[in-house]
Parts: sequence; structure tokens; C-alpha cells
Amino acid sequence: MIEHEPPRQSLAVESVAFAGRLLIRWRRHPIVPIQALLFPTFLLVTYYLLVGKSVVRITGSDSLDGLVPVCAVAGAMFGALGAGLTIPAERNSGLLSRFWTFPVHRASPLTGRLLAEAVRTLVGAALITAVGFALGLRFHGSWLAVVPFLLLPVAVVIVFATLVVTVSLRSDGNTLFTWLATGSIALVFCNSGIATLEAFPTWLRPIIEYQPMSPIIESMRALTRGDAAAAPFVTALLWLVALAAVFVPLAVRGYRDAAECG
Repeated sequence: MIEHEPPRQSLAVESVAFAGRLLIRWRRHPIVPIQALLFPTFLLVTYYLLVGKSVVRITGSDSLDGLVPVCAVAGAMFGALGAGLTIPAERNSGLLSRFWTFPVHRASPLTGRLLAEAVRTLVGAALITAVGFALGLRFHGSWLAVVPFLLLPVAVVIVFATLVVTVSLRSDGNTLFTWLATGSIALVFCNSGIATLEAFPTWLRPIIEYQPMSPIIESMRALTRGDAAAAPFVTALLWLVALAAVFVPLAVRGYRDAAECG
């Protein structure tokens, strides 16, 4: 008798299935939508209403073209942190090991998680941009600039999510996760989108200017203004590629080790 193996789906189809599982689960896990959607939206509205006029008086220009990108990226990163809190429970319960034994591509749970993060971020960035538009944000160049404007936070979260997965799967992940969250807050709120470089101390300006988030924020700001975004975009791309080259292999290795040892 010849035994036939069940038909295998493509990696893309299986990734979509795992992404759908996570998206359904996140709807029932309040911390993810709160950190990904409600918190950055509330931050945008509150910050703009409280200090927006002061920024106009000091700098002579509206701050929305910097605040909206900051909040979109913040929602992407904080949502990924909230989602990462569930990974140790999946490892400890043996769920990752069960996924490892399924007749699917072994990469599909990880690629499905990254796909879910991308979808969540795209929805969040669109919501925050819509709120920014209601507050007065305008794209002064082509409306086609909205597409890369929304996709930049998606690129950020795909890379950042690999870092979250790497940290969450480690045995000492709780301590590292705390440091990661602290560092993420510093990156999101100490960049050129919150205040102009001139507002920071002289010794701190090079750090603020070239930290990973600043070129991403400046690229998104240039897209709203209709300015050339080549220089900050290239810097942002170099940061993303460098970080991905480090943390994607670490995330894959960490997931494999957690699944095989679970």
C-alpha cells in the first residue's frame, strides 16, 4: 500500500493562514490594539492640541508633518512589543513545537507573524494619517506619495519584529525585553520629528540626526512636503538593511531552537 502525503500549500498561502490566526487573536488581546492604534492616535491628538501652537510660534511651521510620522512609527513598534509579550507563552505551552511538527513549511509561522505585523501596521498608519489629515496635514506634492508614506512604517515593523522575536525567545528574554522597550521609547521620542535638531544640546545632535528613526521620519516628512527624499531615504534603507542582516538570522535560529526544544 502506498501512503500519500497530504498536499502541501505554498509558503505564501500558509503564511497568510498563520497571519490570519494572529490577527484574530490580537483582536481579543487588548494590549496589541491599544498600543498599535489607540495610544499613537491619542498621542497625536493630545500632543498637537497641547504644543502644536507653541511649535508654530517657535519654528514658524506646523509640526504635523513630523508628528504623524512619529506616531505611525510609534504605533508600529509598540504594537510589535505588545504582540511580543505572547511569544514566551507560546514557547512555554509547546505551541511553537506543535507548529514545528505540522505538515507545513517550517518558516510559515514566522513569516506569518511578520505578515500580520505588516498588515496591522498598514492599518494603523492609515488610521493615524487620516487623523492627521483631519487635523490639517496635507501632501503638497503628488498624492502618490501616500503609498511610500504608509509603507515606510511597514518596513520598520518587519525589521523590528524580528528583533522582538529574537529577544522574546531567549531564556533571559524578560530582562532584555524591558531594555528593548526602554530603548524603543527613546528612539521614537528622541528624533527630529518631535523637535528640530536645534532644540537638542549640541553634543546630542549627531546622535539624534543619525539614530535609526530620524531618517525614516525625515523621509516621511519630505514626502508630505513634496521635497526630495533621496538622502534620508537612503540612510533609512541602510539602517533597515543592516538591522535585518543581523536580526533576521537570529530570529530564525531562535525560533528553530525554541520549537525543537519545546
